[in-house]
Amino acid sequence: MPESPIRKLVPFAEAAKKEGKTVFHLNIGQPDIKTPEVALEAIHNFSDKVVEYSHSSGFESYRKGLASYYQNLGIDINHENIMVTTGGSEALLFGLNSCLDPGDEIIIPEPFYANYNGFSISAGITVKPIATNINNGFALPAIEEFEKLITPKTKAILICNPGNPTGYLYSKEELETLKDIVIKHDLFLFADEVYREFCYDGNQHHSVLNMEGLEKNAIVIDSTSKRYSMCGIRVGCIVSKNQEVMGTALKFAQARLSPPTFGQVAGEAALNTPISYFEEVSAEYVNRRDLLIDGLNKIEGVVCPKPKGAFYCIAELPVDDADKFAQWLLEDFAYEGATIMVAPAAGFYSTPNTGTKQVRIAYVLNKESLQKAVKCLEEALKVYPGRTL
Repeated sequence: MPESPIRKLVPFAEAAKKEGKTVFHLNIGQPDIKTPEVALEAIHNFSDKVVEYSHSSGFESYRKGLASYYQNLGIDINHENIMVTTGGSEALLFGLNSCLDPGDEIIIPEPFYANYNGFSISAGITVKPIATNINNGFALPAIEEFEKLITPKTKAILICNPGNPTGYLYSKEELETLKDIVIKHDLFLFADEVYREFCYDGNQHHSVLNMEGLEKNAIVIDSTSKRYSMCGIRVGCIVSKNQEVMGTALKFAQARLSPPTFGQVAGEAALNTPISYFEEVSAEYVNRRDLLIDGLNKIEGVVCPKPKGAFYCIAELPVDDADKFAQWLLEDFAYEGATIMVAPAAGFYSTPNTGTKQVRIAYVLNKESLQKAVKCLEEALKVYPGRTL
């Protein structure tokens, strides 16, 4: 199993804090946005005398509430198309194990969420990465590039939309391209759509569940973690109109008994979050994004495309090795008593020796902290021994 590029530097961050440094955490998608009050109140007011198992698919009332949520987005789903999981991570694990056998292959545009590697390895699946490019903002590669990778063992394509770690948002035309490939080769299309609420600059999110002709192929991974800023609740879901897939996934769900009760209580209550919450949060992320991206691109030698969604970006730095740089920031650098923690981007690639000068940055801190973090990075690059430009 590969190490997490997001968490592997934690011991160095802890040591830096013990030395008295302030560490700005840009390495992990843990927003400082408040969890909706309705979710917290539901936990506080839990009145049952016994904390019981739920159905292995999750409480029916919650699944019906989720179905209404999707229907309000124009997605024709009922509660039998939904299975509640212990976070989006378990949803993806169940989906991969249900649809692919050991030795099968899955195509994933890289860079991608680092744990896709670990999930695939644990399921015995071979990842076939397809390269995207920072110079065009990590857009979907041409259909010819996908065709080159498809073999008799290829069973699925996996995308994250909007993307972690790039913030890239797939257009309807790009999704149509994927649809054509999937239908032609009879593949599953996994779409990690946990950031769908966070699309900026007038851009719209298009779900694969809305694409005609993909009813048997499309599998969506979803989560409450980022939507409602309650990552520790550990509740997500797998959604598909393919009942054979859902029936198989249920076998895995039964083996782990049930998803967490309190997480479902909070998740169901969060469905009543007012739309104003998402409007305010989205506006806040746009302000943070603009502050961060503009600040990064003003630093000599730094390249960072502007994300259209989620709350991450990939920045290319003028350094010899981003892993070494990230560790150096925590061990040997401070500016006005502070330093930053970033996630080296090589861990978001499956191709060896790729992304070695890149880092993923999550703009999940308040604007004042982000400004200080950008200044830290600027000063660090001036004195880093391995600077290349």
